[in-house]
Amino acid sequence: MSGEAEGKPSAEPALTVDTREELVYLLGQACEIEHGLMCEYLYAQFSLKRGLDEGLTQAQLARVQAWEAALISVIKQEMLHLALATNILTAVGAAPHFERPNFPIMSRWYPEDVQIALLPFGERALRHFIYLERPEGMALDDAAGFAAARHAQPLAAGDDHLVAVAEEWRTVGHLYRGIEAGLATLCARYGEDAVFIGPTRAQAVTDIFEWPELLAVTDLASARQAIETIVEQGEGARGDWIRSHFGTFVGILEDLLAVQAADPAFNPARPVEPAFVRLPPDVEAGTLIEDPTTAQVADLANGLYETVLQVLSRYYIHHGETAAEFDTLARTAKHLMNWVLRDLGPVLTALPVGPSYPGRTAGPTFDIAHPAIFVLPHQDAAWKILKERLDTLQQACVSLGRKAGLGALAPLADKLHSMSQDIGAHIPKTATTLQRPGKPADRDS
Repeated sequence: MSGEAEGKPSAEPALTVDTREELVYLLGQACEIEHGLMCEYLYAQFSLKRGLDEGLTQAQLARVQAWEAALISVIKQEMLHLALATNILTAVGAAPHFERPNFPIMSRWYPEDVQIALLPFGERALRHFIYLERPEGMALDDAAGFAAARHAQPLAAGDDHLVAVAEEWRTVGHLYRGIEAGLATLCARYGEDAVFIGPTRAQAVTDIFEWPELLAVTDLASARQAIETIVEQGEGARGDWIRSHFGTFVGILEDLLAVQAADPAFNPARPVEPAFVRLPPDVEAGTLIEDPTTAQVADLANGLYETVLQVLSRYYIHHGETAAEFDTLARTAKHLMNWVLRDLGPVLTALPVGPSYPGRTAGPTFDIAHPAIFVLPHQDAAWKILKERLDTLQQACVSLGRKAGLGALAPLADKLHSMSQDIGAHIPKTATTLQRPGKPADRDS
């Protein structure tokens, strides 16, 4: 095998996939990229202005709302892509991969010109999105401020190695075509039964996410179908990119530039910047939140995001769960994203960073604190931990919702309480969960 997808001439170099380890390494990078893109797009969505009181005209507000709807559609598809990539990982015997570097991801982790950072909605963000979603072989520069990082090269590396090493893929489509070709190579060499060794019951397939394209990956044909869906939605169907993410962002950028040409003062985004409660160990420098209330809301956002990843991890493992329990995990993950995180994000981006940053508001940083905590391998313990986390988040929303200007958090507490009850219904009645000292127990206990 040449390493390129059949029938598709490409200017990109072939990726080498001769072992399961190399395949899993590339699939892990694919999951990280999908995860990172989703966070980039969420950040841009949360940065958008929300009403006429933020200096928008009625016509401008309608445009902003249309752009937000387009972003939400892309975000949902990025979640689908992460689900499909995870199904391929599961199919070849690997674990779900929800870890990633903390933002900004400017060097070392991926090829030199692949960088991911959190940007407010605007021309620079859209040009960056267009660059990351560009079709294979398209010559395009990244947005200003994203210069390719130089990587240190190994001094004594040959072609014969036992562990997977980084490869120089250039676009997301190039990465997936390399995975597709690698799967074909391994299947031709060892047979499909030797490659697709993961348990079929662990494939994540549910109608709850409302993704008709979400399919079980059990062989080369279904893996290729999953990859085709990802590439078509991202960069376009073999050159037809109008309805792809790439095409969507091109259209939004053209629309934004037209509105700004008519009104040069128009800015659709709040003055947000990524602001940390505490600096993660793998982030060299960043803005730290000074305002105590803002820090509490940012901490809530990070806790909620962490819990989403825990629920998703258990959903993709789901070892021992009944069909009803499996559906509860899927429904909880969906509702945490759609009912809670989507409403919490704009609350945070309206809050001040602190006196050292006059006029600046705080953007979520989607911190990855300890990746190992996302995987909850023991069924009974996993469900108790998830309920504990939901109860803690609910209590935080109740407390913060009493503060001036944060009344929008009070309804989120009710939603989190409902989800906790759903999870708790699958825990034996004799079981207990931890409560924070000084905090009230669950309402119904």
